[in-house]
Amino acid sequence: MSSYTYNNVYLKDYYTLTSKLEKDGNLKQIDYVMEDYYFKAKTFEQSEIKMQQFVIDKILSRFNKNIDYIIGGDLTNQIAVTSYSVSKYPIPFLGLYGACSTFNESLIIAANMISKKLAKNILTITSSHALNAEKQFRYPVEYGAPKPERATITATGAVSTIVSDEPSHLKVTSGTIGKIVDYGITDVFNMGAVMAPAAADTLVKHLTELKKSINDYDLILTGDLGAVGSQIFKELLKPYNITLKKHIDAGEILYKKEQNLSSGSSGPATMPLVLFTKILKEKKYKKILLLATGALHCPTLVNQKLSIPAICHAVSLEVI
Repeated sequence: MSSYTYNNVYLKDYYTLTSKLEKDGNLKQIDYVMEDYYFKAKTFEQSEIKMQQFVIDKILSRFNKNIDYIIGGDLTNQIAVTSYSVSKYPIPFLGLYGACSTFNESLIIAANMISKKLAKNILTITSSHALNAEKQFRYPVEYGAPKPERATITATGAVSTIVSDEPSHLKVTSGTIGKIVDYGITDVFNMGAVMAPAAADTLVKHLTELKKSINDYDLILTGDLGAVGSQIFKELLKPYNITLKKHIDAGEILYKKEQNLSSGSSGPATMPLVLFTKILKEKKYKKILLLATGALHCPTLVNQKLSIPAICHAVSLEVI
């Protein structure tokens, strides 16, 4: 059993930061928009550190209670960005690497700790930066290498939340920890195809273990499958007689079609940015299932002709 239900866990607050590219997309009411990718830092890596510290400072400034732990991570090697950014704060830290599933992974760990009364207030942090991720996993943007239509672009953004036992309008009701799924794909551009099988596996596990129906949710929000991965995801669910009528993929809708950004957005910031600045702002959905997917892509192993494994974690939210 890898699914859990919670009775006393809430998302108390959140803070979002993006670049202008995301602002020009479909996001609404972003808390802060950077002027450029450097964010007045010397390098893109230092920019992402500053992004994380900026959102953490902002959310801490309006939450005047003790934070028991910081939980989070990013895409850089050895989650270096997050390790540097949280060194500024004298708070115990759990660093995570779940690639684009990091947001949900941090929520599940925080929710489990709070549910078991091991903590009262936990801060989560995740981020991604297009120019950092692209040069690490594919080609530096400066090369000007064209991308195929199946590719996604890493979103630039940082999101911090406060997970608490103090009631709020947004309740964390359950979580499902996914398992590694590997369909043998080696294409570093086709992250949607890499992650879609993991999304299908975790959705089926979540519904089965918690005895839920797809109709128990007003919305199924996947993380960053993109347009290509979303179609594969739906095909993989057909043998289980699951038809997704209320499904949105955050990666597919973050940018506008006229921005011509291939299959959409990827990166750990994608899911929370779309959730907090668009989905919740629309006030259309009361029960939301988040399926955050992650391609556990290691360039070294890909260069050794090994495939790319994937993971997906599920978290359900209820708007009160």
